[in-house]
Amino acid sequence: MLKKIIYFVGIIGLTISSFSVLAKEYTGPKFDLSQVQPEFRIGYLPDEPAAETLARNECMIPYYEAALGVPAKQFTFNDNAGAIEAFLGGNLDMIWFGSSAYSSVEIEKPGWAAPIMTRVQPTGDIGYYSVMIARKDSDISSVADMAGKHFAFGDPDSTSGTLVPSVVLPEELGKPIDQHFGQVSFSGSHEATVLGVLNGDYDAGVTWVSGVGEWSEGYTSGQLNTMVRKGVLNMDDIVQIWSSALIPNGPHTVPSTFPTGGSVALLGMQKWIHENDKECSENHTNGEVKGWIPVDSSFYDAIVAVKKAQLEAAK
Repeated sequence: MLKKIIYFVGIIGLTISSFSVLAKEYTGPKFDLSQVQPEFRIGYLPDEPAAETLARNECMIPYYEAALGVPAKQFTFNDNAGAIEAFLGGNLDMIWFGSSAYSSVEIEKPGWAAPIMTRVQPTGDIGYYSVMIARKDSDISSVADMAGKHFAFGDPDSTSGTLVPSVVLPEELGKPIDQHFGQVSFSGSHEATVLGVLNGDYDAGVTWVSGVGEWSEGYTSGQLNTMVRKGVLNMDDIVQIWSSALIPNGPHTVPSTFPTGGSVALLGMQKWIHENDKECSENHTNGEVKGWIPVDSSFYDAIVAVKKAQLEAAK
């Protein structure tokens, strides 16, 4: 399986290296990674089509190269499981995990993943929300209205697209999900869920949002905001019928063997980009953020516990 993952990474990596031209002259923190390894490999989860993810983050490549002194390459995957396996297999030097995907790594290989930073929302919150959406013309305005109807999760390893709603909804409904919804599917990604709802493939589905900002803009960040900015979603066409409590933002994560100096430089670089290259910063974050803060594994203890409980219940 790992060989298949490596092959897939090679196909869609769209590697951009050889010290690309900087959009802004980088004067932030640096670390000479060339003394440790010859390149820096960055992974992204598949929340949208691979080509769009890679293009949106292309501006980051020259900053990584300036900060670390080695060529940088970026990769994405056809599902979260592929990203997790690539990271566990030592084929990535950093990946922006969701909380659930990070938890899967921590459970499978304790101590291997080292979170180094997470984003701060414009309000100062260090989290986001899972929300359920339906078409506005569907006459569905609550989870109760979804009785007997077709519901969609996203990727099985997504925090907001599967883990949190799969745990919270049964508690709120007072019964298992499959006893309330008529059919339950996995769309495979956040974008596929939203498009599936718009196209009538699902009556409702869950995705992620910052939960702050203007509804008409799809909030300040998240899947809805991304699709509004791409021109493929009009917020007047959907309604939000459920929201979770605040979920811890996912971490930029490196292997625990990655040099501490490199992690410090990466956090400083991310802060520098936020302050000096707003366009690149917002491309990378898929919307507006207030800034970046350091985090470690303890920030995700609660999510890891929920993930473990879910896995135990599934046995």
